[in-house]
Amino acid sequence: MAGKVDVAQKVQQYKDSLIKKAEELIVHGFPSKIVELNDLLATDKFAERNFNDVHQDLNINVPEPIVNDDDEPPTAKRARVEAATDTTGTRVMILPNGSVKCNAPICEIIKVVKPVIRGLVEDSNLLKMWISFMIPKIEDGNNFGVSIQEDTLAEIQSVESEAAAFFDQISRYFISRAKVVSKVAKYPHIDDYRRAVQELDEKEFLSLWLVLSEVRNRYCSLHDIVIKNLEKLKKPRSSNAEHLY
Repeated sequence: MAGKVDVAQKVQQYKDSLIKKAEELIVHGFPSKIVELNDLLATDKFAERNFNDVHQDLNINVPEPIVNDDDEPPTAKRARVEAATDTTGTRVMILPNGSVKCNAPICEIIKVVKPVIRGLVEDSNLLKMWISFMIPKIEDGNNFGVSIQEDTLAEIQSVESEAAAFFDQISRYFISRAKVVSKVAKYPHIDDYRRAVQELDEKEFLSLWLVLSEVRNRYCSLHDIVIKNLEKLKKPRSSNAEHLY
């Protein structure tokens, strides 16, 4: 019996500490985070958004043309047939100049953005649990405050899912870039593939700025909706104290 009481006390202590932490986050944490992200977006790295800053050489040279050693030069008809049928590209055994590095400027920006995304996911999860603990048991009538809790909870869950999807966006960039770079290695004489890598890097650069802006906006919206409805979120019913879990 004593063991069950001890467990119940630990659970209640966890709930109380989570509620305290969440309320501290709402009052002080969110405003600080919004100011921090505004300052970050105002730095040259994000404010200027010069695409030339993320261009990087692929370190894949165009190979020398293969000279025909036959005594008899190929006829025009034979050349046309070979050109039409030979679409296998260059067999890549090894890159003479070494490996193709990731885009260093993009990776530096990702190092800045990923912790911000993770913070939003963790903060959203904390708020979600806080509201869940505030929801009273189901009763007939006097449920207007409960509906506010449910709407706010749905908004927080949406923000959490959206933030988690930002991580997937980053991983998809590296996969897409690797595929295009492999095309450059196989068809080094086709400039369109090289240009495609540049375009992909520029797109990711802009996407990372947009992600950072969206994270800032989500912190603003969450702070706004919670502060405006703080009283109803904490006490959805006048007799809330009697009906908490």
